[in-house]
Amino acid sequence: MLNGRGNGEDLLKKDDKNPDDGKIAPLAYENPQFLNSPDGRILRIMSEYVEPLARFRREQIQDTVVFFGSARFQSLVDANRHMEDIGSGADDGKRKLAQAGIDMARYYEDARRMALLLSEWAAQIPARRRRFVVTTGGGPGIMEAANRGAREAGSKTIGLNIRLPFEQYPNPYITPALNFEFHYFFMRKFWFAYLAKALVIFPGGFGTLDELFEILTLAQTQKLAKKILVVIYGREYWDRLINFQTMVDAATISAEDLELFRIVDSPEEGFEFLREGLTRYHLETERPRRAGGVAPEIAKTNP
Repeated sequence: MLNGRGNGEDLLKKDDKNPDDGKIAPLAYENPQFLNSPDGRILRIMSEYVEPLARFRREQIQDTVVFFGSARFQSLVDANRHMEDIGSGADDGKRKLAQAGIDMARYYEDARRMALLLSEWAAQIPARRRRFVVTTGGGPGIMEAANRGAREAGSKTIGLNIRLPFEQYPNPYITPALNFEFHYFFMRKFWFAYLAKALVIFPGGFGTLDELFEILTLAQTQKLAKKILVVIYGREYWDRLINFQTMVDAATISAEDLELFRIVDSPEEGFEFLREGLTRYHLETERPRRAGGVAPEIAKTNP
């Protein structure tokens, strides 16, 4: 019952009071519990679009050349060192893998060389923004090699990393302001394709095949409003892995679809193909833009 004082305050014990009473609730965009919840997913997705866009604008990146390939290849120096470390007493299986590492190291060195040649040439292009910036998935192996070659040329270079439980970590050759970390594969794929004017595919595994056929499919189905040059590096590896002519013979693709890419066998051959194609499709045909624009001249796509 009420005690005659005209209110029920005496019925509320201290233990009944909410310790958060009177505290200001967090703003929605400062609430980590919400931002990391399923309901906050759309905001996380948008962040992986808007934040990279802001950085590309700030760093004046106009377009890119993307290098893909195995994350497991080492430099020739590291591969030889690994063989020395395991010693002659190692079992045949370990020595076989170590020898394979030495054999495949040539692709690391070739990716490094091609990225250097491309970056040295791109640096000489008169432009308000940076052209044909070497871009990778940001990890080790071929990714590291391409970032390394661009860095050795004195150029900026981009790493679009993905958070994985193994294998993937940022290599030390990425320009710090252009080192990205993604959670969503599809947003990372978007940035690979959206800025790219060329794709260079070195020997690799499932991820490399995924990126190759994704771009070829977009080009084949005319979903791109630009010409993307596709270089496939290393005929010996790719001829053993894929018989493209089989698809033509089975009428699953057209003979003209084989013109969507070029297979090359040396850094110089790949670079010359890129230089000629990038000049023809993306330098000679461009119209001057009005001065004063702040957005990067990012790649066009069809509606």
